[in-house]
Amino acid sequence: MPSFTGGCLCGAVRYTADGEPAFVGVCHCHNCQRATGSAFSSVVGMPEAALTVTGSPATFRDTGDSGKAMLRQFCPACGSSLFARAEAMPGMVMVLTGSLDDAGWVKPAVEIFCDSAQPWVALGGEMQRFPGMIGAPGGA
Repeated sequence: MPSFTGGCLCGAVRYTADGEPAFVGVCHCHNCQRATGSAFSSVVGMPEAALTVTGSPATFRDTGDSGKAMLRQFCPACGSSLFARAEAMPGMVMVLTGSLDDAGWVKPAVEIFCDSAQPWVALGGEMQRFPGMIGAPGGA
Protein backbone atom coordinates (compact mmCIF):
# COMPACT_ATOMS: atom_id res chain seq x y z
CA MET A 1 0.00 0.00 0.00
CA PRO A 2 2.10 2.92 -1.24
CA SER A 3 -0.54 5.63 -0.67
CA PHE A 4 -4.13 6.29 0.31
CA THR A 5 -6.48 9.25 0.41
CA GLY A 6 -9.43 10.41 2.42
CA GLY A 7 -11.24 13.33 3.92
CA CYS A 8 -14.26 14.60 5.75
CA LEU A 9 -17.92 14.33 4.82
CA CYS A 10 -18.17 17.82 3.30
CA GLY A 11 -14.77 17.78 1.55
CA ALA A 12 -13.33 20.80 3.37
CA VAL A 13 -10.43 18.70 4.74
CA ARG A 14 -8.65 16.18 2.51
CA TYR A 15 -5.47 14.17 2.98
CA THR A 16 -3.01 11.88 1.25
CA ALA A 17 -0.75 9.44 3.06
CA ASP A 18 2.29 8.01 1.29
CA GLY A 19 4.03 4.94 2.60
CA GLU A 20 3.34 1.78 4.55
CA PRO A 21 1.31 2.08 7.74
CA ALA A 22 3.23 1.55 10.97
CA PHE A 23 0.17 -0.22 12.41
CA VAL A 24 -3.55 -0.74 11.91
CA GLY A 25 -5.63 -1.18 15.03
CA VAL A 26 -8.85 -0.83 16.95
CA CYS A 27 -9.32 1.03 20.25
CA HIS A 28 -12.26 0.34 22.55
CA CYS A 29 -11.50 3.01 25.19
CA HIS A 30 -14.42 5.12 26.37
CA ASN A 31 -12.89 8.33 24.96
CA CYS A 32 -12.56 6.81 21.47
CA GLN A 33 -16.15 5.62 21.71
CA ARG A 34 -17.31 9.14 22.54
CA ALA A 35 -15.07 10.84 19.97
CA THR A 36 -16.27 8.61 17.13
CA GLY A 37 -19.88 8.21 18.24
CA SER A 38 -19.40 4.48 17.75
CA ALA A 39 -18.40 1.37 19.71
CA PHE A 40 -14.70 1.75 18.89
CA SER A 41 -12.19 3.64 16.79
CA SER A 42 -10.27 1.93 13.98
CA VAL A 43 -7.09 3.67 12.88
CA VAL A 44 -4.16 3.48 10.50
CA GLY A 45 -0.97 4.67 12.20
CA MET A 46 1.36 6.59 9.91
CA PRO A 47 4.56 8.57 10.39
CA GLU A 48 3.61 12.26 10.60
CA ALA A 49 5.87 13.07 7.63
CA ALA A 50 3.87 10.68 5.40
CA LEU A 51 0.62 12.65 5.75
CA THR A 52 -0.29 15.69 3.63
CA VAL A 53 -3.43 17.57 4.69
CA THR A 54 -5.34 20.25 2.79
CA GLY A 55 -7.84 22.31 4.74
CA SER A 56 -7.68 23.14 8.43
CA PRO A 57 -8.96 20.53 10.88
CA ALA A 58 -10.02 21.66 14.32
CA THR A 59 -8.36 20.06 17.36
CA PHE A 60 -9.77 18.90 20.68
CA ARG A 61 -7.24 18.14 23.43
CA ASP A 62 -8.10 14.99 25.35
CA THR A 63 -6.10 13.15 28.01
CA GLY A 64 -5.22 9.51 27.38
CA ASP A 65 -4.82 6.74 29.93
CA SER A 66 -1.10 7.52 29.98
CA GLY A 67 -1.93 10.98 31.37
CA LYS A 68 -0.49 12.49 28.19
CA ALA A 69 -2.36 14.53 25.60
CA MET A 70 -4.41 12.99 22.83
CA LEU A 71 -5.15 15.51 20.08
CA ARG A 72 -8.32 14.56 18.23
CA GLN A 73 -8.78 16.34 14.91
CA PHE A 74 -12.01 16.80 12.99
CA CYS A 75 -13.54 18.95 10.29
CA PRO A 76 -14.80 22.23 11.80
CA ALA A 77 -17.57 22.44 9.18
CA CYS A 78 -19.12 18.93 9.19
CA GLY A 79 -17.63 17.42 12.37
CA SER A 80 -16.13 14.33 10.73
CA SER A 81 -13.42 12.71 12.89
CA LEU A 82 -10.19 12.50 10.91
CA PHE A 83 -6.98 12.11 12.94
CA ALA A 84 -5.62 11.49 16.40
CA ARG A 85 -2.16 12.38 17.61
CA ALA A 86 -0.97 10.88 20.88
CA GLU A 87 1.71 12.71 22.85
CA ALA A 88 2.80 9.23 23.98
CA MET A 89 3.58 8.40 20.31
CA PRO A 90 5.62 11.32 18.97
CA GLY A 91 5.94 11.56 15.21
CA MET A 92 2.89 9.37 14.54
CA VAL A 93 -0.60 10.27 13.35
CA MET A 94 -3.55 7.92 13.53
CA VAL A 95 -5.89 8.27 10.56
CA LEU A 96 -9.45 7.22 11.38
CA THR A 97 -10.47 4.55 8.88
CA GLY A 98 -13.99 5.93 8.48
CA SER A 99 -12.44 8.92 6.70
CA LEU A 100 -10.64 6.82 4.06
CA ASP A 101 -11.85 7.03 0.46
CA ASP A 102 -11.35 3.25 0.23
CA ALA A 103 -11.09 1.29 3.48
CA GLY A 104 -11.35 -2.12 1.79
CA TRP A 105 -7.65 -2.85 2.36
CA VAL A 106 -7.78 -2.15 6.12
CA LYS A 107 -7.03 -5.20 8.25
CA PRO A 108 -6.50 -4.33 11.92
CA ALA A 109 -3.81 -6.39 13.63
CA VAL A 110 -4.40 -5.28 17.22
CA GLU A 111 -7.26 -4.33 19.56
CA ILE A 112 -6.59 -2.26 22.68
CA PHE A 113 -8.73 -1.40 25.71
CA CYS A 114 -10.71 -4.61 25.21
CA ASP A 115 -11.84 -4.38 28.85
CA SER A 116 -13.85 -1.30 27.78
CA ALA A 117 -15.35 -2.93 24.68
CA GLN A 118 -19.12 -2.91 24.41
CA PRO A 119 -20.43 -6.37 25.33
CA TRP A 120 -22.17 -6.71 21.96
CA VAL A 121 -18.94 -6.16 19.96
CA ALA A 122 -17.00 -9.25 18.85
CA LEU A 123 -14.71 -8.35 15.96
CA GLY A 124 -13.11 -11.79 15.56
CA GLY A 125 -10.18 -12.43 13.29
CA GLU A 126 -6.60 -13.00 14.30
CA MET A 127 -5.90 -9.67 16.03
CA GLN A 128 -3.77 -9.41 19.12
CA ARG A 129 -6.02 -8.28 21.97
CA PHE A 130 -5.01 -6.28 25.03
CA PRO A 131 -7.18 -5.40 28.05
CA GLY A 132 -5.76 -1.84 28.19
CA MET A 133 -3.13 0.07 26.30
CA ILE A 134 -0.10 -1.76 24.99
CA GLY A 135 2.75 -1.53 27.45
CA ALA A 136 0.53 -0.97 30.50
CA PRO A 137 0.41 -3.58 33.29
CA GLY A 138 -1.80 -6.35 31.97
CA GLY A 139 -1.76 -4.68 28.56
CA ALA A 140 1.16 -6.38 26.86
